[in-house]
Amino acid sequence: MAEQPVYTTSSVNTGGRSGESHTPDRSYEVNIDTPTQMGGKGNGTNPEQLFALGYSACYHSALDHYKREEKIKNKSQVTLTVHLLKDPSDGGFKLGVEIEVGIEDMSESEVEELAKKAHQYCPYSKATMGNIDVSVSAVPYVEGK
Repeated sequence: MAEQPVYTTSSVNTGGRSGESHTPDRSYEVNIDTPTQMGGKGNGTNPEQLFALGYSACYHSALDHYKREEKIKNKSQVTLTVHLLKDPSDGGFKLGVEIEVGIEDMSESEVEELAKKAHQYCPYSKATMGNIDVSVSAVPYVEGK
């Protein structure tokens, strides 16, 4: 890595999908479990949920960047759905992501334009481009969703 990191973090996992993950300082700890649809007991959070939480927060921050740049103060929401899909190439699994963006009192085309800019800017989006299928779409803003 040639660039100097702006921030670095790490996590520790024991037990894989039937275990526990935590930050080294233990400021965040979570029980990990396989999704119940795949035989898990529902005793924890699965990695796909954690990915969705992190990606949605990062993506929304990228969206907020462009809203500030364009002096848009309307409320916004990002719903990010992660799909665990069968991967026929190796018999394992792969991820797919849907990003839905709603911005209060804005047209679909205006929201779509900002959403696409945010997708080009978000570090998670940059990391996933070319690696997983990601769709980005504008949806109506729904208060309290």
